[in-house]
Amino acid sequence: MVLEIIKEARLSLSPNAKRVLEKRYLRRNRKGEIIETPEGMFRRVAEAVASAELLYDPSADTSGVADEFYKVMAALEFLPNSPTLLNAGTVAGQLSSCFVLPVPDSVEETFDAVKYTALIHKSGGGIGFNVSHIRPRGSTVGEHMDAAGGPVALVHVFAGAADYIRQGGVRRGCNSVVLAVDHPDILDFIKAKNNPLTLTNFYNSVSVSDDFMTRVKLGADYPLIDPYTGRTVRYLNAREVFNNIVDQAWRTGDPGLVFTDRINRDNPTPQLGRLETITGCGEQALLDYESCNLGSINLVKMLKSTDDGLEIDYNKIARIVPVAVRFLDNVIDINRLPTPAIEQATRRTRKIGLGIMGFADMLIRLGIP
Repeated sequence: MVLEIIKEARLSLSPNAKRVLEKRYLRRNRKGEIIETPEGMFRRVAEAVASAELLYDPSADTSGVADEFYKVMAALEFLPNSPTLLNAGTVAGQLSSCFVLPVPDSVEETFDAVKYTALIHKSGGGIGFNVSHIRPRGSTVGEHMDAAGGPVALVHVFAGAADYIRQGGVRRGCNSVVLAVDHPDILDFIKAKNNPLTLTNFYNSVSVSDDFMTRVKLGADYPLIDPYTGRTVRYLNAREVFNNIVDQAWRTGDPGLVFTDRINRDNPTPQLGRLETITGCGEQALLDYESCNLGSINLVKMLKSTDDGLEIDYNKIARIVPVAVRFLDNVIDINRLPTPAIEQATRRTRKIGLGIMGFADMLIRLGIP
């Protein structure tokens, strides 16, 4: 059984796939020499993730579950996120790719967030921030006039921490940052990536409300509100601000838009708080300190041959999805998260992200332009 699976795995990996695994994922010794095969990596991950079954049933058939996990990964039908491939079954053991950290309006708590940023990037994760609660640039801090650096300057601090530490020793940190459209520094934020060499490890988004979008349609003004004092400081025209966002996104790719009212209509745990922050690559919204592990079903492997050519094998998808969900849920139980607050928030809601990859390849195979 295992020999057949290993044979299938070897046939499934292209030279490029092997090259990526050797460069980024396979384990090495202290001399930098590769000490793991692709088959060994998939087996390491499968056995580690399957071991979670023992927490619920001490007599669970973990070898059978591991074989099932191994088979879908080795056939490239389903793959988990990079931290799981890198760290499952190792001393590091941090398996999540996405985290959200709060950014309160105090120096002490802000630099706690910088410290956690370094720890998360060191373990291989990416982070989402929302800086809407930071007082505007030039605000008074204590008895000091014009002392606050503002949210845009703070983003550069987080970017510096992310640049310094590579994710899991493999890649640069991946981050997202959100600022509410009614923050007084919104115009500075919209143009924060005007310089293409600035914030290259950040994905910037403007958080917009339903009310703001209604004012865009009407061409009406809307208030900018100081998050520290709660007072309206001035008004801007909603349509002009929206046009600025569109123009800047056309020029540089940033900022994106986050429709927070729409997101919170589907918030599964509204009693725990409002969803305001998205993960490092925008996969999903999370509450403060939550983390999420991701995986993808490879659609190009979800095809079958018929008399009329290739078509989507929906029965195969129906078989793979429960295996993938079980895998991702197991990851939560064996995950070694970087702080107690993150561990508590993650286990409280047990969020996973099952997505797809290979969509374009699938369309090409199906002959769909």
